[in-house]
This record gives sequence, C-alpha cells and structure tokens, in this order.
Amino acid sequence: MAEYKLKVTTGAMKHAGTMDHIYVILLGTEGQSPRTELNNLGIDFITRAYKVKTSSSLGKLLLVKVEKDPFLLFPEDEWYCSKIEVTTPEDEEIVFPCYRWISRGEFVELRGGKGLTFLKYNITNQHPLLLNHRKKELEYKKSSYQSVSENLNFAVWFPTFIIPEYVSEHWKEDDFFGFQFLNGTNPNVIKCCSKLPPNFPVTDEMVRPFLETGTTLEKEMEEGNIFLCDQKIMDGIPTRQKDGNHLYVAAGLCLFYKNPEGKLLPIAIQLYQQPSEQNPIFLPSDLETDWLLAKLFFRSSDLIQHQTLYHLMHTHYLAEVFTVATFRCLPTIHPLYKLLIPHFRYTLHVNILVRKLLLSPGGASLGVEGLTELMRRDLSQMTYSSLCLPENITERGLELIPNFYYRDDALKLFAKAMVEYYYSSDSDVIKDIELFQFKCCCCRIMDSDSATGFPSCFNTIEEVAKFITMVIFRVSAQHAAVNNGQYDYNSWVPNGSLLLCKPPPATKGQSSMQTVLETLPDVEDSVKIMSAARILSEKYTDVLLGEFPEEHFDEPRPKEIIKALQVDLYYLREEIAARNSQLEIPYTYLNPDVVENSVTI
Repeated sequence: MAEYKLKVTTGAMKHAGTMDHIYVILLGTEGQSPRTELNNLGIDFITRAYKVKTSSSLGKLLLVKVEKDPFLLFPEDEWYCSKIEVTTPEDEEIVFPCYRWISRGEFVELRGGKGLTFLKYNITNQHPLLLNHRKKELEYKKSSYQSVSENLNFAVWFPTFIIPEYVSEHWKEDDFFGFQFLNGTNPNVIKCCSKLPPNFPVTDEMVRPFLETGTTLEKEMEEGNIFLCDQKIMDGIPTRQKDGNHLYVAAGLCLFYKNPEGKLLPIAIQLYQQPSEQNPIFLPSDLETDWLLAKLFFRSSDLIQHQTLYHLMHTHYLAEVFTVATFRCLPTIHPLYKLLIPHFRYTLHVNILVRKLLLSPGGASLGVEGLTELMRRDLSQMTYSSLCLPENITERGLELIPNFYYRDDALKLFAKAMVEYYYSSDSDVIKDIELFQFKCCCCRIMDSDSATGFPSCFNTIEEVAKFITMVIFRVSAQHAAVNNGQYDYNSWVPNGSLLLCKPPPATKGQSSMQTVLETLPDVEDSVKIMSAARILSEKYTDVLLGEFPEEHFDEPRPKEIIKALQVDLYYLREEIAARNSQLEIPYTYLNPDVVENSVTI
C-alpha cells in the first residue's frame, strides 16, 4: 500500500470555496490512483490536507486530474483552486499550480511546477501521457483565445492632489509646458533636433530673444540643446461634429530649447504641417492669448496621441497581443508562460469592457473614423526599437537631457536572469518551437513583420531576453508611466483637452481670453472629463511589479531570482523617494509602490 499526501489550497477571494464534491486522480508512469473524493471542502475551505492511497507506487508522478460534481440539487457553485501540493511515498514534494475557477463537469489536468521549454520537455519527458497533455492544452487554448486586434483604455492611480492644484496654478507657464513633455503623461514624443524640418521655417531671428545671449539657433542645435515634437501623424485626420459644429485638432510642430538652467522651454509653435500665411509660427513674444492658444492646441493633439496611441495602442492593445499569443502558443509548463502569466492579470477583461467606450461617438475631437485612421497610421510605422526603451531613448537623442525622471527610473527596471536560467545555450533557443510560434503569433496579430525591426525568429538568449523584457516593461512600467498621471495633469481641462470647439488661430493679434474660453469644452463636458479622470485614477489591483501571489515556479533558482528582483525594486523605491523629496513636482509614476504588475484599468 502506498500513500500520497495532498495539500489543497483554495483562493482567498470571496466565494472561492464550494460545497460541491471535489475528486482527484493521480497519474504516474506506473498507473493511476482511484478516483478519490476530497471531502470537507465547504465554503470556508482555504488549505486542507488529504490522503490518497494506492495499492503500490505510481512511479514518477505526472499529472493530477481534478473533477467537480454537484452537491445534491444545489445550483452551480464554482471553486477557485490555487494549487495542489503532493508528497509522494518516496518523499518527493511536487507543486501543481492551478489558479483558476473549476466548474461542474470539468476535467482539469494539472502539471507539476517545474518549468520546461519544448526542447527540454521532449528530452526529459518522453512519456506519451505528458506529450499528449501538452498538445491537448495548446489545442484547447488556441480554440479558446482568438486574436482581437482592438481594445481600450486609459486610466490612472496615485492622484496626489498636490499636482492637480499645481497644474491649475502653473498651466500657462512655458517651463511647465516643456516639463510635461519629459515627465507628464506622454514622455514618448519629444526628440533632439539637429536640423529643422523643411516645413518648419523657424529662423534664428525669430527665436534669438529666447536663447542665451550671444548664441544662435544653429549653434544650440549643434550642442544638442534644441528639441522637436512633430505631430505629422495627425495631419488630415478627420474630426467629428458636436451639436452640428465641427471640432478641431492641430497637426503641429513645436521647437523646444534647453536653457543653461536645464529647463525645457517652447520657443516656436506651428499648428499645421504646411507653412502659409494662414498658418503662422507662434512665438512666446506674441500676444499672450495667441501663444496660450497655440500651446492649448498643441497639447490637445498631444493628449489625443497619448490616449489613442501611447496608452491604448502601445500598452493596452500590445498587452492583449502578448496575452493572446502566450495563451495560444505556450503551455502552462513552459517557463516563459510561468514568467509572463502574472503580467496578464485582468488584461483581457478590461480591454473587452472598455473597447466600446473608446470607439464611441463622444469624448474627443476625433470620432470613430478619426481614431481608427490614427491607429492605422501608427501601426504602419511602429518599430521594434520604438518599443524597447534603451533604443527608444537613444534614437530620440535623450540620453543626456537633465531632469528626465521617466528615463532615469524606467532604465532601472530591466532584468534577464530568468531567461538565462532556462535557456543554457543559443541552440536551446533555436530549437524551442513553441517559443518560435509565440513570436510569430505576436507579429501576426499585430500585422507586423521583420521590415519594422521585429525579429523574424529568435537565435540567441540575448534576443529572447530583450523581447521578454520589452513585453514585461510594456504591460507594467510603461503602462504606469502613461496611465498613472492622468488625473494629476489632465483633470485641469485648460492644461490640455481632448475636445476643442473652435479652429486654431490663423492670424496673430486677434484673440482674447474669451477666445480661449470659447475654444475649451463647456462646463458639462469639462465635468465629464474631470469625473472620468478621477474614476480612472483609482487603484484596481493590489498586485504590484515584482509580486508573484500565484506560485508557478517550483525550483529554487527561479525563486532566488524573484527575491533578487524584489530587493532591487526595494532599493529603487528608496532612490525615487529620496529624489522626489527634493523636487517641486515629484515624479512618482515608476515607483514600484504604484506600478501594477499588469494592465488592469
């Protein structure tokens, strides 16, 4: 007679327990156990011990099959099983992760917790039962998870009410306007400018009054002190109508100057791509309300790009791509599945819920047609390097610009130890067919190919580590960077509105504060914008970056890597807190204390 000891853990959330009958069957290389009921579950069940007896040892334990049957005539009573830990008669302890709801009539087969790539799996696990299990799991997941090429959202958390108050007091100031392009909700668009675009005819005479005495525009460009934000992707985007009247967006260019004090100041704004007499270049020396309107229109288009592209497309939609590809191509035993799955918690749920909300007639100057066209343009020019932070920073020439806290904090959030542990050589990478299929699935859903720089295949450990780092960064830290500051910076509508009601000024010297007020949304729409920002600023999960509440890894080394990551994040918290204590406007959005592990809102 052989005895197997089981510890069965139910999730701690509400209604996770069940009154239904739970049965298990243990499957090993030498046979299987009888179908054994786990009695005394009950609605208060958290972790309980059980015994399964067999006539002899089952050999190497391969799978645990779980089944749930109804209790009397009671209605469906789902059970959330976290994990089952088994101690064999040979004193081997094996963890079988589950972390899912189980309904009546389901037969759920659980694999042991040790991560195995496709190559190592086939070398070390030739048993037909496991080969068939891996195959059936992927077939089921591919039929269950279909690619949906759209999703939605923008959100936030950490509404430090100090910042909205600061914004309402300083929104007109040029240095605050420039500051937001580095550390506001959209630090993704500004780049160093070594040569002016031909459609932006700014002259030295125009901007000399705003430069350091004795210097020139050309000299400052040579020294890397001139920066550009070009909204050409907005050119010709159709807008919608509100109450029978057209709404308006700009497709502008803005030139910035980093002065000797390290402040980033706007020195010239053109609101459309093609220069003309009806499209003047606005300067800080113009009529105050002209300059204010120029900044307002430029910020409005930046906010539309932020919400539609850098928030929705580059975090929510990409997170959905990675989630679907992981579910379809990587079995639960694959180490990359174990590594990635905590970063996809609630992502599909929130994207499905908010999809209709974004692509609705109201809310911004762009309607469904405009939003769709903007996203199509963005996808057609998306590059792999633009999604990988170190390359992105380098390509935009922002390695040395001071007071760029987004860059400083984000570059410390990279790690590749887990990938290097599971792939001992580049040959292991090349032979992992499931990894190859995962990569292909990502690019297929994105409708992307190697022409945009995405790898056509993985040939080295370094390439895998870079891609997986990009994925994790996108769905955690990058989402926090573009999401968490929305209430702070966008609840004060004059600082930047998604909706503008009058056209951009075509001539100088004819505006007034009344023009500014008529351009901004009315009170009703402004209240809606503020309310939405406040609601979306709530925290929707308590799982932060570096936390792994579900135990998917069973080996000592991955657990050590996770602990080392948590130590690194602890020190990063301290560094950020120390720096922010010295800042007038703290940059908190990449503090590990507020970076959620996945896209949840």
